[in-house]
Amino acid sequence: MAENLDLLAFVRARLAEEEDIAREAGGDGWRTPAEAPGEVHDRTSGIAFVVRSRGYDRHIAFQDPARSLRRIETTRVLLDEYEEISALDTDRPAQDFTSGRAVGLGFVVRQMAAEHAGHPDYRVKWLPRFSHWGPPSQG
Repeated sequence: MAENLDLLAFVRARLAEEEDIAREAGGDGWRTPAEAPGEVHDRTSGIAFVVRSRGYDRHIAFQDPARSLRRIETTRVLLDEYEEISALDTDRPAQDFTSGRAVGLGFVVRQMAAEHAGHPDYRVKWLPRFSHWGPPSQG
């Protein structure tokens, strides 16, 4: 389905933007030394920046560029898996393993896209959908 390829392109574009930001920040791992509260250090132990608000330093260091780059790479593996079978992710999927896999991966990719729902290119029709997965209705 072309619509699923558009969804993939949207998520890949957001990952590329995030990757650029992480690389511009040096791509390094950051840490917060116990002896220097509020300081965030880079891999050379130099002060990357100082945040004097309690707790922000540890949170920011945890979201360091190196960690972001690792997460982006693992997310791309998942997107590649979905791309291979995305045509099977439909409103009325077949009731076989591959179609179930496509629907499951599609749900995950839609959740990833929903993180960027405020982006001007986001489409509401990409919201995660829930389909009935069971025997066909007798009707």
